[in-house]
Amino acid sequence: MIRRNIEPLFRQLAGQYPIVTLVGPRQSGKTTLARMAFPDKPYVTLEDPDMRRFAMEDPRSFLASYQQGAVIDEIQRAPELPSYLQSMVDAQPTAGRFILTGSQQFELMTQVSQSLAGRTALLRLLPLTLAERALMRPIQTQDPLALPTCLLTGFYPRVHDQNLQASQAMGDYFATYVERDLRQLAAVQDLRLFERFVRLCAGRTGQLLNLNSLANDAGISQPTARAWLDLLQTSFIVHVLPPWFVNSGKRLIKSPKLYFVDTGLACWLLGLRTPEQVQRDPLWGALFENFVVMEALKDRFNQGENSPLYFYRDSEGNEVDLLMPIGRQLHAIEIKAGATVNPDYFKGLKRFDAHHPNTLRSGCVVFGGATSQARSPWPVHSWLTLAHQ
Repeated sequence: MIRRNIEPLFRQLAGQYPIVTLVGPRQSGKTTLARMAFPDKPYVTLEDPDMRRFAMEDPRSFLASYQQGAVIDEIQRAPELPSYLQSMVDAQPTAGRFILTGSQQFELMTQVSQSLAGRTALLRLLPLTLAERALMRPIQTQDPLALPTCLLTGFYPRVHDQNLQASQAMGDYFATYVERDLRQLAAVQDLRLFERFVRLCAGRTGQLLNLNSLANDAGISQPTARAWLDLLQTSFIVHVLPPWFVNSGKRLIKSPKLYFVDTGLACWLLGLRTPEQVQRDPLWGALFENFVVMEALKDRFNQGENSPLYFYRDSEGNEVDLLMPIGRQLHAIEIKAGATVNPDYFKGLKRFDAHHPNTLRSGCVVFGGATSQARSPWPVHSWLTLAHQ
């Protein structure tokens, strides 16, 4: 069991707000973190049918059992509970009284924002960062397959804590997701079609999202494709990265890019079972890009920062893989899976900087090689440096 990077902020906010709400994918470590950070609080999970029935049928009596507060897990299973928590913490606004966790982001955030506005801090916990994973399973830096191994095994804590076989763990994870979350979130009539849809999404990792094409390939309507994509976002399976654009004379591509929250699940959906297969796959570069984008997103969430990340691509094909807002400026990151630096790695950064002067505060390249290079003005960072952040 390791300390998560978000824990200091988690504790800090619990000293400032009567409620802290922690959301994230199933098996991202929410329950473990909440119980480790607040070991003296009673713990109750609404996955327990008896507890869920009690909370839904008689919420006042349920909460009366926890007058001094508690860790309440999977709060989205009792959607009316936040309304009752509101009056309870208004009467006794003790800091850190309740810790709530949930694994459905949009509905839960709506409930929280409507009922607990100003009373709760909201944090997002994604699977392990590379640095956290390295504490559980050290990276074999001399192994030429270290990087594809990391992408294949993914970053769900349970896989590394219990040393599980990645393909079995990911298969079980997806089966559990279909059986539990889909039944809660929506009625998907044809599970076979839905699984095909998700696999097709994996095949579009790191690509511009074209819903028409995706719907046609899946054999479903565009409204259904949009609804299913929303489901995948709601349950933290995929992340959609929006484009950055300004009102300029150039027409910029406005379609978002599609990524998976965990590369291990993406690899499993693609049918990849060994590091060698990952490294040879046509989507190798896209999977590496997925990995770096999610590392940046995890780092942002772990700092309590909710402003979005972006990518850039214009109609002439100029692009930058990742743009991170820093105040009114941006930090730009080019992502290259290759292990040897070449001049093309800097092309997107140079063109963006030329087309948008004074917009970038800084920029860099993250690549698949083992040794960083202090190039000017764009330093090149090995992917291994992410293990030390």
